[in-house]
Amino acid sequence: MIKEAKKKLNDVFGYETFRPLQEEVIEQVLNKKDALVIMPTGGGKSLCYQIPAIIFDGLTIVVSPLISLMKDQVEQLHQFDIPAVYLNSSLTPEEYQANIEKLKKGSVDMLYLAPETLLMPKTRELLSGLDIDCFTIDEAHCISEWGHDFRPEYRQLVEVRKDFPDAACLALTATATPRVREDIKQTLGMKDSETYLASFDRKNLFLKVADKDGPTDQVLDFLYTRKKQSGIIYCFSRRQVDELYVDLKKEGHSVKPYHAGLSETVRNRNQEAFIRDDVNIIVATIAFGMGINKPDVRFVVHYDMPKNIESYYQQIGRAGRDGLRADCLLLFSYSDTQKIRYFINQKEDEEKKIAEQHLKSLLKFLEATECRRKPLLNYFGEEYEKDECGMCDNCLSLDAEVEDLTVQAQKYLSCIVRTDETYGANYIADVLRGSKSKKVLENDHNELSTYGIGMEWSKDQWVQLSRLLLRQDYLEKDQKYGSLKLKEQARNVLNGHENVFGTLDRTAATVNGKAVDRTSSDVENKYDEKLFEQLREKRKELADQKGIPPYTIFPDTTLMEMSYYFPQNEEHMMQIYGVGSAKLKRYGDIFGKIIKEYTDENEIEERVKTLKKKAKKSSSKKKHVQIAEAFNEGQSIEHLAEQYGVKDVTIIKHLKTYLEEGNSLRTEGIAEASELSVRKRDEVMESMDRRGPELLRVIYNDMDKEVGYSELRILQLYYMAANQE
Repeated sequence: MIKEAKKKLNDVFGYETFRPLQEEVIEQVLNKKDALVIMPTGGGKSLCYQIPAIIFDGLTIVVSPLISLMKDQVEQLHQFDIPAVYLNSSLTPEEYQANIEKLKKGSVDMLYLAPETLLMPKTRELLSGLDIDCFTIDEAHCISEWGHDFRPEYRQLVEVRKDFPDAACLALTATATPRVREDIKQTLGMKDSETYLASFDRKNLFLKVADKDGPTDQVLDFLYTRKKQSGIIYCFSRRQVDELYVDLKKEGHSVKPYHAGLSETVRNRNQEAFIRDDVNIIVATIAFGMGINKPDVRFVVHYDMPKNIESYYQQIGRAGRDGLRADCLLLFSYSDTQKIRYFINQKEDEEKKIAEQHLKSLLKFLEATECRRKPLLNYFGEEYEKDECGMCDNCLSLDAEVEDLTVQAQKYLSCIVRTDETYGANYIADVLRGSKSKKVLENDHNELSTYGIGMEWSKDQWVQLSRLLLRQDYLEKDQKYGSLKLKEQARNVLNGHENVFGTLDRTAATVNGKAVDRTSSDVENKYDEKLFEQLREKRKELADQKGIPPYTIFPDTTLMEMSYYFPQNEEHMMQIYGVGSAKLKRYGDIFGKIIKEYTDENEIEERVKTLKKKAKKSSSKKKHVQIAEAFNEGQSIEHLAEQYGVKDVTIIKHLKTYLEEGNSLRTEGIAEASELSVRKRDEVMESMDRRGPELLRVIYNDMDKEVGYSELRILQLYYMAANQE
């Protein structure tokens, strides 16, 4: 059955290989054995039950804690043509009933439920009449009182589990200490189950802890180098969320707030805007995130300290789920520690003791001078064996990167003086960069001696310099109009009596001015950014038409590969990460057309050699196997004949060879290729029952030579497929 799982992985989901432990877990589930799985966020937990679900005949139940998470997962599954539904309060009575009817008909592979819904008598009664093959509990750490998201309803799931004695029980979580793992197994009665523990190391996450010093400015510095990127900023309180949201919006950032003080309607609307790329940034309390399955979150910032390591790990786990580089910045001050201690002191006995232990472990991580992965992974019972990871601030000692910015400061200050100290940071940057904007030309500032003398820097860098000069008291800002004015100290810089030192971006993950990335691939570093943006715009347009998140169409990794390999036909498009047969059929022509037009216009050639290397493994499959697998995934005999440029009879022969090698073949779609009437087909089937299907000459004579051999070959294949063991 694992052979079938590998086939589904490639053909349905478009992935070439399993991630660590996925294959072992899937095999365990397919053998109807229980499993506790601890995998980091983004490690591929979902496939551990989704692949068995589409192989099993019966239903897979998935217990999920949040409505948004269920909705997101089901929308993604529909993009792969996988039948899945959810039952929760967000559905209208008509939609709820329609989903129940689908379940009763057996036309659904997966059912998503909240624990509260599952515990309802009417739900248990409904499920008692269905064939349940797998009972999956996502976010299983919610079961344990030692976990950071304990939910009492989760502990009652053991009662429901008894309703499905023959189903495999699969419990999944990203954050579980050894003690929590033991608690989960005991509560669910999984004494004899296997535990699969993946590494907690997310190699693509850059970890940095910075001293909190003017945190709003630090965040603004950070965001200036991450335009158009998707990210989450976590704050301790609702008030802080609102204040930071206002500050970021004022600076022109695409941002929304999220906290429990907002109405449910506003929270849902803001979360939806983030998921659908209508806004780039969410500023939130810890109330946000558990239901987020957005793979292209490029950064997570902790404006305030999290309460414990589990929360921190889970929150940074929302970044870089697509495997691409993502930055995690935590602003640390001891005053934040006092806030957490205050809340700890409100607790009692055992609960207080647990919270104190959590804070102690968190401080050990924050104050570490060694590689940050050592204390972080150690907390989860894993030893990090390398001396340095190359993807954290301690390993790279980034704080030492202080530059002499005197020359640029003199240019900037001089330009402010020459424009009469009446303009803001962006306008000064435009003049220095030689902008031909209407405003600059109307003011005759293209005639100034400082016009165009700052081409060595980007506009963002000049704006960041203005922030540094404000921080260091060389400048002051008019609160009403935003214009910049020189302070007395600035005259010393202009006269050459004082130098300016500093770091433009105090949150940067750079060494000697270059971004550090130990995890990036050739594709990530060299993809065509202009084509990527065009594909991204098309993805957003399609997603808005369908009312779904853009990443459910294709994740960024897929668009990056398209923008690197420039695939020119269906065969090559199928080699791109995340392009399975369903998505190729649905979106292949649309994206292929954009790639073709772009490559023609820019005289770019497809990377045929590298694509062939990528395809070597899958293309080494014999043609009859490729054809049969495509047929099993839903392609018709007629379509395959057209695709391969052969007659229908040749496709029939390939399918027969595949079947004779002991493989399974679906029966739907075979008889439909026949032009015989249903009555005549039944007569041929009866003849094969009497005479056997092997010798067509015998059947031909038995049918008084009225049915031709091409029709008999189709029905022979149908007969063999219908009677395969």
